[in-house]
Amino acid sequence: MSTFWNRREVLKVASAALIAVRARRADAQQVKWSMGSEAPKLKAPANATDCHHHVYNAKYPVDPKATLRPGDALVEDYRALQKRIGTTRNVLVQPSTYGTDNRCHLEALAAFGPGARMVAVVDDSVSTEELKRLHGLGVRGIRFNLAQAGATTPEMIEPLSKRINDMGWHIQINAPAAKIMEIMPILERVPSQIVFDHLAHIPQPDGVSHPLYAKVRALMDKGRTWVKLSGAYADTKVGPPTYADSSAVARAYTKAMPERCVWGSDWPHPSEQSKHLPDDAVLFDLLTEWVPDEKVRHRVLVENAATLYDFPKG
Repeated sequence: MSTFWNRREVLKVASAALIAVRARRADAQQVKWSMGSEAPKLKAPANATDCHHHVYNAKYPVDPKATLRPGDALVEDYRALQKRIGTTRNVLVQPSTYGTDNRCHLEALAAFGPGARMVAVVDDSVSTEELKRLHGLGVRGIRFNLAQAGATTPEMIEPLSKRINDMGWHIQINAPAAKIMEIMPILERVPSQIVFDHLAHIPQPDGVSHPLYAKVRALMDKGRTWVKLSGAYADTKVGPPTYADSSAVARAYTKAMPERCVWGSDWPHPSEQSKHLPDDAVLFDLLTEWVPDEKVRHRVLVENAATLYDFPKG
């Protein structure tokens, strides 16, 4: 009799394991421009926000100066990413691909609805009326992508910062370390909030020993600068799955000033499409290493994003 019951128990355990595997497979979500299909181990809290992603749509013309020209990454493709990693709010970021033509991302912004915000790209010819129109549509910042020649220049940063400051907007900076160091005198005097993309591109292997880290931290200490915990692959020399060198920088930021950090996926990973696409579940799970305390992680994923991008606080 005991043998019979042991077999029954074995069958019950095996059956439960099979059900769990099937459930896991059912939860698996293949996402365009992303490796893997499994859900992350980290469960996203309610209103978790992806503060940095793009969309691409071939029906919109590409800026002639653009060097990055990814394939289509549409609203429905991004919704598959949200389903996979569990985020519900999102911030669209105008890429260099479209210059100052914000139509592609504004269309996506409307499709996503009230759970989305946007960072646009404008130059110094933009009218006050256009800025007000963009605000009404959900834009809350302007981006200066100085990683390559494009629609904006360092000379535009200060005057545009002054113009958008009263609207509660921020300026967002994407540039290599040398360029950020070069424009640091401008950044130290602009009136508006500042957001640095992708860990502020702190170079490796120097990491937090590099002078740029101290400069960025000094700006953060003044209470008006934010860093995006995104693009772990952007400056790493170690690579996946740990991105140990980039992770050390991210941990330094979150340990020092978690109230000035937000998280972003950087989907569809435009800089990586010609290399090796990352696994978005692995990238999301890095947060357990970068921000090990659950309450602080909630602040990074929910509260900070609500403050920076003007989402409802509830």
